[in-house]
Amino acid sequence: MIDEEIDQSWGGLSVIDDDKVGTEDDRRNVTEDNADLDVWNLGNPDDIVAEEDLPFTRVKLSLDEEEEEIDAVRTMQAWVVDIPDPKYIATMLKWLKQSGLDSASLVHLKRIRRQGNFATLLIGTSPTPPPLPDVVGLSAPYQISVPCTPALTLTSLELKNTFWPTVYAPRRKWEPENWTKGKVRWAHSAMKLVQESAKSTSKGDDLPIVARVPQPYEDPGSLSQPFVANDSRISTRHPLRHAVLNVIRQVADYRALQPSESASNDNSPMPILTGDTSSSEDEQIPTDVPRNGAHYLLTGQTLFTTHEPCVMCSMALLHSRVKEVFYLVPMPLTGGCGGLTCLPALKPVNHRFTIAQWKAGKGDLSPITLDENTDA
Repeated sequence: MIDEEIDQSWGGLSVIDDDKVGTEDDRRNVTEDNADLDVWNLGNPDDIVAEEDLPFTRVKLSLDEEEEEIDAVRTMQAWVVDIPDPKYIATMLKWLKQSGLDSASLVHLKRIRRQGNFATLLIGTSPTPPPLPDVVGLSAPYQISVPCTPALTLTSLELKNTFWPTVYAPRRKWEPENWTKGKVRWAHSAMKLVQESAKSTSKGDDLPIVARVPQPYEDPGSLSQPFVANDSRISTRHPLRHAVLNVIRQVADYRALQPSESASNDNSPMPILTGDTSSSEDEQIPTDVPRNGAHYLLTGQTLFTTHEPCVMCSMALLHSRVKEVFYLVPMPLTGGCGGLTCLPALKPVNHRFTIAQWKAGKGDLSPITLDENTDA
């Protein structure tokens, strides 16, 4: 997603004129092969397209297991201590806070388990027994199994409470975003552009992989221009010149050339984007697009690419805070968006993005095959 010279006016990609489409004659002339295209390519651009009529399939990120069977509950070992006299509970909680033993890995668990007048304090997960304060009647610390995660359902809560009192943290079920006909046309146009560019690239030495970040459909002003780049590993003899990395770098270079907010009121001319990727240490992070985030390059943006990004490119997209990624060709052996792994679905990551695979043949788009071991 770097060649800014790519022609954006290929046949069939002109803006749809609502006065010329959607008539009964148009509908009768739609061929059987393009019947699926007619659903979103004709009519009011504000109409919602049913999920089954979309030309792409969205990947549901399975972020958490519900653990609704006792054998499915994942546990870890934690130290606890019995407090026979309830009057010492406050003292022990204060000690725990000051001791440094409190761990973020236990935030989903309650600190005290009460059984009548008897209480047990959850201390921590250190490998060795923690030293205890001088409080009358405390037992020696001992280890028990406690749940690793909060309870997502009431059934899971009941099971996990048999180990240790657990926090109930239900999450909303996956609800896909509604897409209008106009937005689907916008996505089809972007995907068509990357496919045509990849076909052109395939005539040379480089791999036929292209990535594109268009101006957003809902708010085109949040990105002043589209960005497109092809894979150039072969021609540049550089192993990191993947299409996705190239387009992210394009966006970074462009933003680095934008004036800072503090300089927006002076009379200095706007810098011209020359394609030179060098930068000065004095350049400031751009603030011309506050809603898009100055520190994250692709916040709120959509990336279209011919092939499922590899693990490295998927991680770059995650760090760039991309909103959604669309690809045409899955890469089961190397892909990082559902193929080899699915990075935004991994528990440790701090950002999630939507993933969608374009349905082969929908909207006259056909896959461009690569060796299955290629890191796209």
